[in-house]
Amino acid sequence: MTKPFELPHFYMPYPARLNPHLDEARAHSVEWARGMGMLEGSGIWEQSDLDAHDYGLLCACTHPDCDGPALSLITDWYVWVFFFDDHFLETFKRSQDRDGGKAYLDRLPLFMPLDLSTPVPEPENPVEAGLADLWARTVPSMSLDWRRRFAVATEHLLNESLWELSNINEGRVANPIEYIEMRRKVGGAPWSAGLIEYATAEVPASIAGTRPLRVLMETFADGVHLRNDLFSYQREVQDEGELSNGVLVLETFFGCTTQEAADAVNDVLTSRLHQFEHTALTEVPALALEKGLPPDEVAAIAAYTQGLQDWQSGGHEWHMRSSRYMNEGALNSSPLQGLTGFGASAADVGALLAAAGAERLRAYTHVPFQKVGPSRIPEFHMPFQLELSPHLDNARRNLTDWMHAMGMLQEGVWDEDKLAAYDLPLCSAGIDPDATPEALDLSAQWLAWGTYGDDYYPMVYGHRRDFAAAKVCTERLKACMPVEGEEPLVPASGMERGLTDLWRRTTAEMTPDQRRTLRAAVDVMLESWLWELSNQIQNRIPDPVDYLEMRRATFGADLTMALCRRGHGPKVPPEVYRTGSVRSLENAAVDYAMLLNDVFSYQKEIEYEGETHNGILVVQNFFGCDYPTALGIVHDLTTQRMQQFEHVAANELPIVYDDFDLSDAARETMQGYVADLQNWMAGILNWHQHVDRYKPEYLARRGSPFVPDRIPALPFR
Repeated sequence: MTKPFELPHFYMPYPARLNPHLDEARAHSVEWARGMGMLEGSGIWEQSDLDAHDYGLLCACTHPDCDGPALSLITDWYVWVFFFDDHFLETFKRSQDRDGGKAYLDRLPLFMPLDLSTPVPEPENPVEAGLADLWARTVPSMSLDWRRRFAVATEHLLNESLWELSNINEGRVANPIEYIEMRRKVGGAPWSAGLIEYATAEVPASIAGTRPLRVLMETFADGVHLRNDLFSYQREVQDEGELSNGVLVLETFFGCTTQEAADAVNDVLTSRLHQFEHTALTEVPALALEKGLPPDEVAAIAAYTQGLQDWQSGGHEWHMRSSRYMNEGALNSSPLQGLTGFGASAADVGALLAAAGAERLRAYTHVPFQKVGPSRIPEFHMPFQLELSPHLDNARRNLTDWMHAMGMLQEGVWDEDKLAAYDLPLCSAGIDPDATPEALDLSAQWLAWGTYGDDYYPMVYGHRRDFAAAKVCTERLKACMPVEGEEPLVPASGMERGLTDLWRRTTAEMTPDQRRTLRAAVDVMLESWLWELSNQIQNRIPDPVDYLEMRRATFGADLTMALCRRGHGPKVPPEVYRTGSVRSLENAAVDYAMLLNDVFSYQKEIEYEGETHNGILVVQNFFGCDYPTALGIVHDLTTQRMQQFEHVAANELPIVYDDFDLSDAARETMQGYVADLQNWMAGILNWHQHVDRYKPEYLARRGSPFVPDRIPALPFR
């Protein structure tokens, strides 16, 4: 078979190391696989297949420091997961049997009880037998927190195979944003990160869910998956008819050649590894200091981070050698002629520094406040009809009075002129056209508070590079949101008074669990403002994937979704909202709205505010292209995200309803939620098209903001 492209030059600064217990793991894995029924007679593998794939080498490369028994156990896990992948392919993907595949997957979590005293069913196939054996051998030495996290990662790895199967059934290639998200679950790297903890050290439970640890895991996952996509394109796309491959995704999205797509995938891969290094060297140490972690926990994080790094370099080395992948001549392609031994893939330091170093530097060399001219506004795909609340004018009057009463027009950040130009009630009137007058007021005031805060942080703290004061502000704002009836903070600023008032009115009838969910959503937005501020201080343009994911937080996506679900009641189980399909629907809606915001706000942010957090600028920086080209890419993404929203609503949600056997009332509630999101997108687009906030004539008049020379304080009356 003709090679579809030449493998690119990979960024891999760390030489792979080999575990000395390789032969022990190889021999053990063969006997274990045979004992589980995975070899002769399985119809999937013979021993020759297992020998050729050499998962012992994979694990010896990716876990170079663990002892022999641990390496053998980890190798068994990888034999199991690759056998599952091939078994699912042959049994369900090739025949496109979704119902059979779902029934098969539904049984597997039964073999992963958090309490080992819980009985498990009798295994009916090699996959079930292998999982039951591995779980019983692995979890006794791990904490309950790790067990929960690893069980969830394993379920994602298994269940999201249905997403791949559905896309094959429909002949559908995912868009780039959708693909990155789903590949993390399907590809299994978060699952691999759990085994890295087993081999090195557990991540302390107190920080396992924080942004720095999440980004370490996600950048690791993206690096592993995108590298695999490059090596496996020939087997997956050309041989198996697979549609879930990053090279194919970019080839389809850009309409470019396979070689160009492969090179672009490698660029994203390099960027994700740079993000890993940035997070490990800046955000993780700051987190450890902030949390006051003891030395043993700091050492555990360092060992885990080293384990992620070892997996990257070892996984690359294995891909260069395994018969499973397109790698002919890869070991002989190094410019360092004759250097083809183990770990040589990381030895070309000259090329590494020349190419990757230049890319890394580019993120920090943006010149702010450049003249870019009026924002160019394309025609946006909007299939939903706009409706406006009849209470709009009254909400406008009430918002002005509320902003004055809270003290947010007396701090030098906004005034009545800006408030009128931003016209947040117009946005609320489109988002919730059926709202009561009181509900519309509340919606407009939440929007105004969030937009004000988004302006406040860079203006008040960014220009002074005062990250410490911003941290204090953030912690005080969190204290304005009591969950269990604790005494709220006495507000000392307009933002604090506004949040205190909104929290009291919004949560008056909520249970503690509901308040906890809403509090977490606001916390995510507050923390994202600190992330933006940190980048502003460094003059750093974010990595494109990190930008898209954090932009949802800065845009208030979790807060918006939590408010949209108010009043849905117990008819819809919370598990439904956690499904991949519902999250995909929500993320598509949010991405559409935030990217169109980047289009409208381009001149405001780049020319007048010196901002680095704009999707068009991120694309310009990453691809080295001009404004019109970057605008075209962002506009295409908005269109595809809207089309994905329509696809999920029409094709995936009915399957979710059936999978959960939802009642007619629950289905009606969910359809109402879809309609809420449709109104949300239509209302946001209409607001951008009509407000003065982004218009060039308004920017020329008000584009040079007054920068307070001290932290604004509320003048109490």
